[in-house]
Amino acid sequence: MKSDGRRQGIMDFLMDTGTASVDDLASRFGVSKMTVHRDLDELEERGFLRKVRGGASIQPSSLFESDFRYRQRLAGDEKKRIAVAAVRMIEPGQTVIIDDGSTAGGVARHLADLRPLTVISNNLAVIQDLAGVAGINLIALGGQYSKKFHGFFGLLAEDTLKSLRADVAFLSSSAIHGASAFHQDQEVVQTKRLMMAAAARKYLLADHGKFGRTALHFLTDLKAFDMVFTGREPQPQMRAALDGAGVSLTVIAD
Repeated sequence: MKSDGRRQGIMDFLMDTGTASVDDLASRFGVSKMTVHRDLDELEERGFLRKVRGGASIQPSSLFESDFRYRQRLAGDEKKRIAVAAVRMIEPGQTVIIDDGSTAGGVARHLADLRPLTVISNNLAVIQDLAGVAGINLIALGGQYSKKFHGFFGLLAEDTLKSLRADVAFLSSSAIHGASAFHQDQEVVQTKRLMMAAAARKYLLADHGKFGRTALHFLTDLKAFDMVFTGREPQPQMRAALDGAGVSLTVIAD
């Protein structure tokens, strides 16, 4: 197997397992451990995984956000509940921004009953879901495509957002610590902040696993959102911090 195919195979395996040891990967692909290390070095340099002691992981850390495909598989039922609740914040005829997150992206599947709508997004999954749908005026943000985030970022996306205004924005965050939202990637943070600036009302959609985590870059205080949606009641200490900061939290339980 050539190196490109083997590295894709490593990523496909990690999508199912989350983590893998060098020994397991060497055995699975019939190569030496040194070859696996070189593959992991290359994939880490490209931002697709992080090396850990004895192997590799695509699970998030404070410095590393998971691949979009991996995140899509997590907390699926909870994300669906959040999306169904969040879409009630939209009225026909409005302009809606949807960011690159897998939770916010789930809103796109529930927009057909609210047409006509204008939808602005850098999320390729959203763009693919809505392209050609009657009654949806779709504005796809240009820019540099990120395979890891399955979306578009950079100067072109940022310049376009600065020229647009919307009624509602749905955003996701990879980490919530105290009453603040964080993300590992500064370019993603910049795009999300511009989406917030372009919208009259802003909603954060975050599954329960995002709470109690932190990441390298501060995104915003949660009180900047009109409402934060999640699918499970935070632990009492976390809930107290949110209430104390004046965060409007809506829990969409089972």
